[in-house]
Amino acid sequence: MKREDDQQLWDLLGHASQAELSPFFARNVVRKIRERPNRFERLRSWLTPRKLVPATGLVVAVIAAILATHQPATRDLVDSAPDVIAAIDPQDYDVVADLDELLATDENNLWDDDTQTL
Repeated sequence: MKREDDQQLWDLLGHASQAELSPFFARNVVRKIRERPNRFERLRSWLTPRKLVPATGLVVAVIAAILATHQPATRDLVDSAPDVIAAIDPQDYDVVADLDELLATDENNLWDDDTQTL
């Protein structure tokens, strides 16, 4: 940008105060850089008991809340089993035995049928 393009801007910039740097500016910058903790020191600062104990307590509380709300309802198998057994008539035992025998013979015939089609 040339001075002739915007004379008012250049005049305004000429009236602005100059920033004065301290004679110790470079020393202060280097000191700040050295004071910055590295990654290991930052991680170690998070593992202090002052921060670790509340965080652990919070995690345990969240896990307990999840387990308490998502715990499936337990069924009493002892109470439900006699209802199923009582519903079966004695005549049904003969039918079940016949079905078991039929299935056993059907499994044997299944292999025989496959060999006949080849």
